[in-house]
Amino acid sequence: MSGQHPDRGDAEVAAVSFSRLSRRGILLGLSWPRLLAVAVSVTTMVAALYVGGGTLLVLAGPVWVGAAALAWVPVGGRVLVEWIPIAARWAWRASGGQLIYRRRIVAPRPAGTLALPGDAASLREYVDPATGAAMIHDPHARTLTAVCGIEHSSFVLLDPCEQQRRVTAWGRVLATCCRSGRLATLQVSERTLPDSGSGLADWWRRHGSDDHSWAATTYRELIARAGPAGERHATTLSIALDLNAAARQIRAAGAGLKGAAAVLREEMTTLTAALRAADLTPTGWLDPGQLAVVLRSAYDPAIAATLDRHGHLGRDLATAGPVAVTETWDRLRGDTGHHAVLWISEWPRTAVYPGFLTPLVLTSNTRRTLSLLYTPVRVDQAARDLRRRRTEHLSDAAHRARLGQIDDPTHTAEYHDILQQEADLTAGHGILRYTGLIAITATTPDQLDTAIADIEQAAIQAGCETRLLTGQQAQAFTAAALPLCRRV
Repeated sequence: MSGQHPDRGDAEVAAVSFSRLSRRGILLGLSWPRLLAVAVSVTTMVAALYVGGGTLLVLAGPVWVGAAALAWVPVGGRVLVEWIPIAARWAWRASGGQLIYRRRIVAPRPAGTLALPGDAASLREYVDPATGAAMIHDPHARTLTAVCGIEHSSFVLLDPCEQQRRVTAWGRVLATCCRSGRLATLQVSERTLPDSGSGLADWWRRHGSDDHSWAATTYRELIARAGPAGERHATTLSIALDLNAAARQIRAAGAGLKGAAAVLREEMTTLTAALRAADLTPTGWLDPGQLAVVLRSAYDPAIAATLDRHGHLGRDLATAGPVAVTETWDRLRGDTGHHAVLWISEWPRTAVYPGFLTPLVLTSNTRRTLSLLYTPVRVDQAARDLRRRRTEHLSDAAHRARLGQIDDPTHTAEYHDILQQEADLTAGHGILRYTGLIAITATTPDQLDTAIADIEQAAIQAGCETRLLTGQQAQAFTAAALPLCRRV
C-alpha cells in the first residue's frame, strides 16, 4: 500500500492507494495451468491436421475444444482449469470423510494439543513460564504464535489531524514487524460479539447511584433488558514467529520451544512498545483460558455470552474446540452456528482515506470477524521479487507488441504499482503482503444468507470487492475466525 501525501503535511488526512491484485502469468498473462491447457489444445489441433486432416480434426474436437474451454471459460471469477485443483482436493477430502468432524468424547486429545478440526488438529499448546501467555506451535508451518488483546478509541470520532497521526503511527508498527525478519505473519482480528450486559452492569455498580428512586429503578431495568441484546467489538493482534528464520537466535536461547518462546518474547516486547507509541492499548497477551474462550466462541456463538458472564467456564484449551463440524461446498456448520467466509479479492482501486472500512466494521446486527493477515517480506527478498516482476512485465509487454496485441490498462497499472513499491523500498519502507478475510456467523441458513448479503453491500460501500470462498471453507474459517495466524 502506498500513500499520497497532501501538501499541508499532517494538517489533513492523506489519501492512500492499494496495489492491485497481480494477474500476470508466465507468458502473455497466462498462468501455468492455463498455459498447459492452451498447449494441449494447440498440440492436438496441429497433430490432428498433420496426421488425418480435417476429418481427424473434427474427431479430436472434444479434446482441443475442451482444453481451450478450460483455459478461457470463466466460472465464479476463475477459469475452469483453475478450479481443477480445488475440486480435486474437495473430492479427495469428501471420499476420505474429512468434511465431517465429530469429537471423540471417550478418546480425549493428547495433552498439550488443541481440539480443533482439520489441519488445525496438529497445533500444540505451550504456556510461556515468564509471561503466562499461551503460545501456539504449528509443527508443519514451523511457527509459534502469541495473541494480544487491543483496546483503542473510536477512530471515526477523531479529528483529521489526529487520524493522520494515528495512521502514521500504525505504519510504524507495521514497519517494526518488517525490520526484524523473524515474523512469519501478523494478524489483526476485529470481531463482533453478543454483549452479555456485564460491562454495563459493572459500570452501573461502580458509578451509578442506586437509591431505589423511580429513575434509578428504570435505569437498572433498562440495563438488564438492553444489555444482553447489544453487541460489542473486540480486537486482537497476533504475531507468528518463523522458527526457520529465527533458528540461530533460538539455538542461542536454549533451543526447542523454550528457546523459541524466549525469541518470541523479544518480539512481543518490541511490538507492545510500538503499539503504545501508536496510542493503542495492549490489554495483555492472552493466557490459555482467554484464548480458549475466543476459540470456543468462534465455533459456538450461542455460548459466547455465557462464557462472558461466568469467568470460570470454558477456560481449557483442550476442550475449546467444536463438538461437531460439517463442511459443504460454500458453508460450514459448527455447533450452534452456520458460517461462511468471504475473501476481499479487490481493495479500492482509487485513492481512499483512512476509515474507508467503516461501513464494513460498523455493520450492525451481523456476527462477523474481519481478519487482516500481513506477511512481512525481508528487504533483500522484496528487492529481488520486485526486480523479477518488473523484468517479467517488460518481457510480457515485448511479447504482446510482437504479436500485435494492444497493451492492457490493467497490466500498465500493475507495472506502475511495482515501480511505486520499488520507490517505497528505496525510501526505507517495508513491504507487506496482505490478505483480507471476513468470517460471517448466523444461527440459521436463512439468516446467514441475509448476513452475507449485508456484508457484501457494506464492502461495496467501502470500495471493496468480496468473493465467497468455495471448496475450502473449513481452512478459510480457521484463518479468518481464529487469531492463530493461519493461512488459506
